[in-house]
Amino acid sequence: MPELPKKKVGIVACSGEELAEGTVSRLAALKVLEKMRPEDTVTICLPLFLAGGEGDRAFAKFYPTITIDGCDKRCAYRATEKYSNKPAGSIVITDLVAMQNMAKPKGKRKLNTAGELVVDAVAEQAALQVDELLGRHWSRREGAFTQPQSNADIQKEVTATCSCGSGIPIQTFTINDQKVTLLALPLIFQNFYERKQAPSEVVLKEMMEVIKIYNVIEANMETAITKEINQAYQAYWQEHETHHE
Repeated sequence: MPELPKKKVGIVACSGEELAEGTVSRLAALKVLEKMRPEDTVTICLPLFLAGGEGDRAFAKFYPTITIDGCDKRCAYRATEKYSNKPAGSIVITDLVAMQNMAKPKGKRKLNTAGELVVDAVAEQAALQVDELLGRHWSRREGAFTQPQSNADIQKEVTATCSCGSGIPIQTFTINDQKVTLLALPLIFQNFYERKQAPSEVVLKEMMEVIKIYNVIEANMETAITKEINQAYQAYWQEHETHHE
């Protein structure tokens, strides 16, 4: 299997604007991304995700995601589950408000005081889920992780990072005037090259089996895609062998 980049957690926030809870979801997600866990999270844009954003969908297929939904329609959760994988964590704001006996948030463009408190509660819950998914524990008393962190893990305020720029690499081919995008192909090529598996029919067959783990290959396109993969890996092998001479 290819070695994937550093594990992070994707945050998918509800994009509903007709409810105050929609505003809460976006502000809570932003707080986690920029202030609470900036080194461990990336944002996944729900509208782009629904429209077929390759980077966002690829990230959500390989890495854990947490969805923050404003209401029980759970649009973010259902979209993530449909187009990528089942979310590893989920927060429904109306449920959390009821569970914690909090006042209902009001306001769309500008939240009332109750809404701001709900933002804090949702962000805290999301941050805890991030820590659980990464196998870490945050100490409220000490205000730090219980395990020593590297310099890269020190919390600092940064601009929220989009998963498109830090997710899974993809490679696109044009086959019969149709664009075909394959997830993780550069990593798969790298993995086979590092194992000294030179291009051959046997290696190509094994490679296609790995590619199918991460991609849906239509039966009517398989022969053409296999041919493209064969040519691309041969070029990859020759290029890297030349650099090592």
